[in-house]
Amino acid sequence: MSSIRPLIPLLIAAGILLGGNGLQGTLIALRGAQEGFSASTIGLMGTAYFGGFLIGCLAISRIMKAVGHVRAFAALAAIASAGTLLLVLLIDPVMWSAVRFASGFCFAGLFTVIESWLNSGVSNRDRAQVLALYRIVDIGAVTGCQFLIPVFGAGGFSIFAVMSIMITLSLVPVSLGDRSNPTPPDDVRLDLGRVWRISPVGVIGCVAIGITNSAFRTLSPVYAEAIGMSVTDVVTFVSVGIIGGAVIQYPLGYVSDRWDRRTVLLITTGCALGAALALAFFAGTAPIANFVLVFIFGSFAMPLFSLSAAHANDRAEKGEFVLVNAALMLFYSLGAIGGPFAASTAMEWLGPRFLFVFAATVYAVFIAIILYRMVAREGVPAHERGRFTALLRTSTIFARLARKPGEEDSKRERT
Repeated sequence: MSSIRPLIPLLIAAGILLGGNGLQGTLIALRGAQEGFSASTIGLMGTAYFGGFLIGCLAISRIMKAVGHVRAFAALAAIASAGTLLLVLLIDPVMWSAVRFASGFCFAGLFTVIESWLNSGVSNRDRAQVLALYRIVDIGAVTGCQFLIPVFGAGGFSIFAVMSIMITLSLVPVSLGDRSNPTPPDDVRLDLGRVWRISPVGVIGCVAIGITNSAFRTLSPVYAEAIGMSVTDVVTFVSVGIIGGAVIQYPLGYVSDRWDRRTVLLITTGCALGAALALAFFAGTAPIANFVLVFIFGSFAMPLFSLSAAHANDRAEKGEFVLVNAALMLFYSLGAIGGPFAASTAMEWLGPRFLFVFAATVYAVFIAIILYRMVAREGVPAHERGRFTALLRTSTIFARLARKPGEEDSKRERT
């Protein structure tokens, strides 16, 4: 524990940022709906966020090399904090889309700085413990901060001020908690073609999951409000879906280590599809029914990224863990750029329940691709499979933090 103690300020900063980022995503949808923004306009803001996030992932290593970890973090946190206040000072769809783009860029950079710092400060012996703490911080912060919305209300200035304060306070543990100056990470060589050749199912899965999960995170508050839920019920609906994914991810991973992962992917995707259709056609407007079904939906939809990545890693050569997972995170981001706008257009034309019909359609296509690949290519033998690793979609650096003990970055992964 003594070796982990110096990393606690970074974990505190991560919790503040993860909570603030999750809070902002839900609040944007709720406040936008209250201001009369259409579903497609709110979806476009989600697309802008993930577009900025993708560019931030690609640019942040150069920024860290130029000015270091602390200065990069401070600059990005200042921009994100100022942008949060602009959201309430200038209530305009174009301005909000621009701010969400900047927020995506900033949060990608902020998470990269923290995860790079954690990676440089953790020994292989403590890596699993730090990852476990990071995941607990992630789930606790994201779900807990959602309930600040009913406390402060979505309609005034206060909640935006709280978000700005949170982002600003994340500077304190980063600035004072560690006086080290870690070396900025080398860029990961993003050989997307190589990763496609390793695992088409893994790549297509991450794109599909990017489409559906980004649509859910951006637009689930719009769906919940449209069917008549109160603000408290809306944030509960969002939180229950996230918690569901956290609860079942490791049991699914345990099973996938023992079965053909494509079989587990097939079953899990089928369950997510079924839950999505149940939400669309059977949940009605009853909050309890929606909570139960969104818990089931989240339980199977949220772990699909990690299962797809695990399948791709089974096909990869030794030492390609970082290369593969960094590329898959970018494939996820590419899908996430299109998901919110496409789903919101369906919602605007056909009704709020088509958020989940849209997700079910994407899952159906993915299931067809899995079945085709199971016929075209044999599965990986059990003795050649690696162990399942639960992955966060916060930055490409997380792949380095999550790499297996004793595995070093290969030369092929560096520029």
